[in-house]
Amino acid sequence: MKPIVLFFAVFLLSDASIAQTTAEVVIPPFKDPYCEYIRKLEAGKTDIDFRAFRESFLDSKQFIVAFENSHTFDSLESAMRAEMKKSNYQEIIKITKEMLSIDYTSMIAQKILRQTYNIIGDSLNAKKYHDISFGLLHSIVDNGNGKTCASGWPVIQVSEEYYILEMIDATLSTQSIEGHCDKMDVKIDGDKKTYYFDITKVIEGYNKLGLK
Repeated sequence: MKPIVLFFAVFLLSDASIAQTTAEVVIPPFKDPYCEYIRKLEAGKTDIDFRAFRESFLDSKQFIVAFENSHTFDSLESAMRAEMKKSNYQEIIKITKEMLSIDYTSMIAQKILRQTYNIIGDSLNAKKYHDISFGLLHSIVDNGNGKTCASGWPVIQVSEEYYILEMIDATLSTQSIEGHCDKMDVKIDGDKKTYYFDITKVIEGYNKLGLK
């Protein structure tokens, strides 16, 4: 009888964890493509053009709002990592959704939210945020091979570059500008490699923000 009791105890604990998840992503109030994309994604409609979605962020007023709240976003990310060490899953979900309320294109927030839902057994949300996080990733790495500037991976924010380098377990050695690209010299398992990121959209974003 003990295995059966244990099974139901785990089941009830998992079910309670899901029920306690009340945090929601706050969709920005702007009537633009970026906000409409978020409405679709939050509704589970993940069959979208993710590259167009990422680029729509640059054209949205929310891009300015996100820049003005960049310190808050960074603090949330630090808090998220602290809660991950404590396996505080409900707080992780709350924090990541606060991050996505600022910048829904954040791949690190999408990834951690997906992983957390998977851990607590919420398969529906785990699937949704899996599709979103990998949709964002593929919208970059499927548009070029990163081996030359001409075939550089197109990014809209520098954070996307570091996320991808982390995903391939690359340690950055040097970073430089070559044409319209960030040239990243890295090491992977001791081997030297070079990857290029097309930062045309990053520069457009800087110009919109009045930065150089």
